[in-house]
Amino acid sequence: MDRNTVIGFVLLAVLLFLYLFLSTRNSQELQKQKQAYDDSVARVQATKKTDTVAAVKATPYIDSTHSSAVGFQRAEYGPEKLEVIENDLMRVTFSNKGGQPKAVELKRYSSANHKPVVLLNSDFDKLSYAIKTTPNTSAQTADLYFESGGIQKNADGSQSISFLVNGDNGKSITHQYSIPKDSYLIAFNVKANGANSLFDGGLVNIHWQNQATKHERNVTYERQQSQIGYLQDGDFDYVFSKSQKKLDGPVQWISARQQFFNSTLIAEKNFNNGSVEWNHQPSSDTSAVVMKMSADLQVKTGLENVVSIPMQLYYGPNEFKVLKKTAPDLDKMVNLGQGFYSFVRPINKFIVMPVFDFFKKFIASYGIVIALLTLFIRLLTSPLVYTSYLSGAKMKALRPEIDKMKLKFTDKQGNVDNQQVGVEQMKLFREAGVNPLGGCIPALLQIPIFFALYSFFSSNIALRGESFLWAKDLSSYDDVIRFGSSVWMIGDHISLFTITAVVTSFLISIYNMNMTPDQSNPALKYMPYIFPFVLLFIFNNLPSALTWYYTVSNVITLALQFVIQNYIIDHDKILAKIEEHRKKPKTKSKWQERFEQVQEAQRKGQLPNQKPSPGKK
Repeated sequence: MDRNTVIGFVLLAVLLFLYLFLSTRNSQELQKQKQAYDDSVARVQATKKTDTVAAVKATPYIDSTHSSAVGFQRAEYGPEKLEVIENDLMRVTFSNKGGQPKAVELKRYSSANHKPVVLLNSDFDKLSYAIKTTPNTSAQTADLYFESGGIQKNADGSQSISFLVNGDNGKSITHQYSIPKDSYLIAFNVKANGANSLFDGGLVNIHWQNQATKHERNVTYERQQSQIGYLQDGDFDYVFSKSQKKLDGPVQWISARQQFFNSTLIAEKNFNNGSVEWNHQPSSDTSAVVMKMSADLQVKTGLENVVSIPMQLYYGPNEFKVLKKTAPDLDKMVNLGQGFYSFVRPINKFIVMPVFDFFKKFIASYGIVIALLTLFIRLLTSPLVYTSYLSGAKMKALRPEIDKMKLKFTDKQGNVDNQQVGVEQMKLFREAGVNPLGGCIPALLQIPIFFALYSFFSSNIALRGESFLWAKDLSSYDDVIRFGSSVWMIGDHISLFTITAVVTSFLISIYNMNMTPDQSNPALKYMPYIFPFVLLFIFNNLPSALTWYYTVSNVITLALQFVIQNYIIDHDKILAKIEEHRKKPKTKSKWQERFEQVQEAQRKGQLPNQKPSPGKK
């Protein structure tokens, strides 16, 4: 490992910090564990009370105060009643207020507090649009009490429910829902009679609000992994935190994603245009709110009397294959590489994911699957890595000559002429046919691979809740060592897999430094020893699947270096080839000549374009 190799590591560190800075720009100090989750627990418990609610029809309710109300105004008053539809995957609670889903419980997933994963479970959640109740007044459908048509079981195993609200002169609004037997998708159809007088100018303005609450151990990290995405005119894009976006053009869907789950509104015939906003994200560590979003979407119905607006609602996991079948490009809500790091998405999509899924078919332990995936990646990159090891072996063979060179350019006071040593060292490398940049290859290879696997392990729901060795959840950090309070830059724990990754990285640095020429620059000399400990601050809060991968990769590196250096590479043959290469006639490129001239001028303290000072000749 020479100076250029160290520069490669420094570049790796800079890019790594840049990546984590961009992806965690809204992050705050790690939430203390075991803090009160009373608000989220209360919401979960509230939805569970629907177990005892019988499926009943909502009947018109008018108290004596509003007995004169007619039409849609009559529907502004009434009791809220709930009905429940279950399939193999989820349990959906519908409310006659607004004629909309009120809560969705996913049966196959549990939150970090071992409670069911419940989406759509707050007063903020809303799906509504405005209608004209009279020529001069309007109301939101979310504020109207519909009449339920009851739950219908269909021959194909699906279940349906409809909600109706009647106005005057034959006007009516019907919300129809259908839930397949084995799906997270809810078919939603709005049917309006008298639409030409219910909607101004034949425009339906749909307002959708969604709040995501904490389901993972670390709410701060869950917020970092959250996103609002949409498909507009066939192009996927997303909204950054605390920002808004106007959508001018057809919108196929809008999705609010937290780390492993999402809520999506899909238009079967496209929304004509709209806007989306990421509402203020709570800054309090005790808050269980991950994100809030609101969207306004417009549908042009024309001036027809009877209109139908078919839509779909998805409440479920961020599972790549499921989302791919649900709507076009909805699988892009699984972050396999986006924005500045979208270049790693093909690596994940066409290499990492297929290999991971292949091993998963035959091996139950996800820790072993990750180890085999690591071995596969290392085998795939082994030709380039071997070239770098060969370059390192040549550097080691030249080390005695470099030591003699330093003695040659050391004065009586012990000062080394580093400029001249650099010039002569470059000549030596050229004569011996050594590429000083060869040792940078492993470091450079780690950059796209690390970014790809960071995205993959942070978004792969298959790892959620899977244990391996001491890690209870490979999708989160393994907190074997816990502190009483949060420590700056570290958090309230130490991940043991992070320790193993740091230690093995340090061993690699020691091994490499023992094989390379001594660095006269203290910063370059000690950087390889410092960098592994920088990883402690970077890795400690990352998924244990990633730190386990890094550990396995480091162990493979150590093993390969030992075997290649001691049993494969013949150092005597390398020296012989170096001597043979030296005897060959050398030609310098113009760049090499200019570079050596600059180094020589720097050594003499006078650049070629530097003019002599006044009075000097």
